[in-house]
Amino acid sequence: MNADHPTPPLPLAGSVAIVTGAAQGLGLGIVERLAREGASVTIADIQDRKASDAADALRQQGFQVDSARLDVSNSDDVTHVINATAERAGRLDILVTSAGVGQTVTPITQLDDAEWQRVIDITLTGAFYCCRAAAGIMEQQERGSIVNLASINGQNPAALVAAYNVAKAGVISLTRTMALEMAAYCVRVNAVCPGPVYTDFNRTVMAQRCESLGITEDEMIEKVRTAIPLGRWGQPDDIAAVVAFLCGPDSRWMTGEIVRISGGMEGVSAAPPKRAVT
Repeated sequence: MNADHPTPPLPLAGSVAIVTGAAQGLGLGIVERLAREGASVTIADIQDRKASDAADALRQQGFQVDSARLDVSNSDDVTHVINATAERAGRLDILVTSAGVGQTVTPITQLDDAEWQRVIDITLTGAFYCCRAAAGIMEQQERGSIVNLASINGQNPAALVAAYNVAKAGVISLTRTMALEMAAYCVRVNAVCPGPVYTDFNRTVMAQRCESLGITEDEMIEKVRTAIPLGRWGQPDDIAAVVAFLCGPDSRWMTGEIVRISGGMEGVSAAPPKRAVT
């Protein structure tokens, strides 16, 4: 490009970011988008080999990406990884909490304690640990942006995944609470609520729903697609683009916002059929 039309600076140039649960799926799509927009990104995931391989692949494309093993359900682990990342870089500008797990599809009356606790510990408590650790750093800096991944299930719960619904609703409440508490320090906290994106995460849940409804995977995929007003499943970059916007300077007057990215779909509210009770 000539001197009369210089290349505009990348919106996240020089930013230091951590994305949790980012070794695959939506999280990895977000890492790539942030890196393309100029950020130096750490993939923080309990799947350390997969995270390391993903970081290597992105570095080979010329992006500044590193990886760290992180168990978001372990408070000490979260504090150590986030503090170490900030200390190496001298600051922390962006946190995206993408780590979470799906729930085994089951009615509340059959949902056992262990499954409930597993989903809450990773999806909600893990987000809290990460937000708390990052906010402590950003509060001292008096700048920063946190984006939490919630879900349309947190706004309009679907049947048979109560723990997941509650966890994502909690992430929304956590986001709004933190936005109020961090505003005085110029730290913004927002959340996105993705609709159906056909990642490995969704494939597992979809297989269980197919079994409960007695339909094939292809039939379920089409059933969901036709329920989306824009007529297609989402792609990881559909979500990543909005996350990057919320991390960047163009959203500087946004905090406490819960942004639905779902092709117009508000939720799945269909009631399951009556079961045989034993």
